[in-house]
Amino acid sequence: MKFWTVQHINSWNTAKEKGYLEGNRAYIFEDFLDSYMWMMEQMSKRLANYQGNFPIWLRLKRPDLRQSGHLNKKELGVLLEVELSDDEVLISDFMAWHLVINNHFLALTEEEDDLFEADKLSMTKEESWTRIFDYKELKKYEYWKGEENLQAVTGRIEISRIRLVKPFTAR
Repeated sequence: MKFWTVQHINSWNTAKEKGYLEGNRAYIFEDFLDSYMWMMEQMSKRLANYQGNFPIWLRLKRPDLRQSGHLNKKELGVLLEVELSDDEVLISDFMAWHLVINNHFLALTEEEDDLFEADKLSMTKEESWTRIFDYKELKKYEYWKGEENLQAVTGRIEISRIRLVKPFTAR
């Protein structure tokens, strides 16, 4: 499968020296570290060859570099097109991931959300988070209708798996 990732130029230069790209703890906001650790735990459970690296975030659709938000304004970066097999990536719903990041229960319906808030559900918040990986099921619920927006993570990308390198300056 073809995936895309935006990386800071320093990450790319380091990857070229090492021969592979890997996630880096230094680029994770402290407030998000617990969520990243949870994702890494999921990667350990769901990806056979995952080695415990911090995640590299991937997109299933090529991002538009004319848009802002990829990096800080005027920073140098690269858009990488990578070829990975299904068993090397963990795909999830981008919007649902934000509930994990913000430490919220991932409800399928308003009623379920109310039940959770009233402490009338046996499901824990962390158990609800696994729903981010069942993105087709999420779309069946009114709460989650809308355009499908998927993301993926992997632990490491060998340079030989990179098919395109497009340098850019962030807007």
